[in-house]
Amino acid sequence: MNERAPQQLDQDEPLDPAVEKVRAKLMRFVVINLGILFLALMAVVGALVYRSVSTGSSPEEAASSALPLPPEGSTITGEIALPAGANVVSSSLADGRLTLLVEAGGAREIVVYDIASARIIARFALVTE
Repeated sequence: MNERAPQQLDQDEPLDPAVEKVRAKLMRFVVINLGILFLALMAVVGALVYRSVSTGSSPEEAASSALPLPPEGSTITGEIALPAGANVVSSSLADGRLTLLVEAGGAREIVVYDIASARIIARFALVTE
């Protein structure tokens, strides 16, 4: 019937000029949008690199600046005032702040002590609802 010869199937037929015009517009659209996408991606990568570089000091430097080092051969000493009969259940040290879980008279509270300023900066009572 209307069968083509095998040699004609392998060859590309030229497109209609209107279809060729649409294909060219589509290719231009794809190239422009891929360029915009690439620029946006580079802006995000640049922002991430800038943020990671400009965050300031490393954690080791921050910890060392928060807690002054005593002279060689001595230690930092101090007192933390807790209620009479209070027991320290647990403690944690981070960024020059000592966090204590204190139990006194059956009640528990969290005490945050700043070592550099040598004072209690926060108290949180633990209550049940």
